[in-house]
Amino acid sequence: MRVHSMRKHLMQLHKILAHATLGAVTEITELVVEWRELARQVAQTTCRLDKALQDRHGLGMSEFELLDRLSESSASMRMQELGDAVHLTQSALSRAVARLEKDGLVARGMCESDRRGVSVCLTDAGRARWHEAMPTHRSVLEESFTG
Repeated sequence: MRVHSMRKHLMQLHKILAHATLGAVTEITELVVEWRELARQVAQTTCRLDKALQDRHGLGMSEFELLDRLSESSASMRMQELGDAVHLTQSALSRAVARLEKDGLVARGMCESDRRGVSVCLTDAGRARWHEAMPTHRSVLEESFTG
């Protein structure tokens, strides 16, 4: 009986606080709703991209993103810069670059300006694969965000 009484008092207190801070609660609730919608769109688009790129081009979404970023660079990119650009952890980046390197799509080497760093560049085969996969990537993005 005592637990029931405490629960009743807590519910009353919650109602009082909700009414006292209704504006703040509503504002926070709206932010949460917006965040959840954005997260849903990103997750849904990520799944679509991953499936389309894998089915049509044998690339995962992260692998394509690496090729895409490298295609924008006139030279090689440091691993650290590349990881920051595609929002991958160091270990996930290393695994993805290793897969691309194994397939001959990228090459790794010592950084020219800092021998401690590792740089990555797109090979001719990598540029060709990126060029083939890019319309698929852009099409999925267009369908996801405009259609």
